[in-house]
Amino acid sequence: MKHEDIIPQLKAGNEQAFRLLVESCQDMVYNTVLGIVQDMQEAEDVAQEVFIQVYRSIRTFRGEAKLSTWMYRIAITKALDWQRKKKIRKGVNAVASWIGLAESENEPVHFYHPGVQLEQKEKAALVFKAIQSLPENQRVCFLLLKTEGLSYEEVAEILQISIKAVESLMHRARENLRKKLTSTRY
Repeated sequence: MKHEDIIPQLKAGNEQAFRLLVESCQDMVYNTVLGIVQDMQEAEDVAQEVFIQVYRSIRTFRGEAKLSTWMYRIAITKALDWQRKKKIRKGVNAVASWIGLAESENEPVHFYHPGVQLEQKEKAALVFKAIQSLPENQRVCFLLLKTEGLSYEEVAEILQISIKAVESLMHRARENLRKKLTSTRY
């Protein structure tokens, strides 16, 4: 099924067309979100928010990009917004714990991606922690290229930047990851 063939049905509110879209794109959306939020339960919640946003906004989709590109943008935006909100919540909890109103949250990094074998999870956690520490634009670029397997052209279209900018972001992301992983004796 080509997504472009069902856009008129989606805009008309056809629930069957929306179900088909969800079925065909749920892995793409979930994996994109999971690469950013790095928590399976939270990724499921954010992925649901993405599809709710798609359902509510499909009538405004102008078709200037592929439907999947538009959905990647929504998924990235939702995941990054979730991360920002989580940082704010952690900050509020930290302040509350300092003044004795809440327990301290010193949680270790727990990241489990379905594609990572059991014996590799510890190494994967270190790698994903390093990826998480990248600047936002480098992190998103890296994840789209490496975990989603998109081309430089597709990433440029999703992020609305030039291919040269994607190449530059990827180069800086690799350099930063190399430094971080070398310093942690990975």
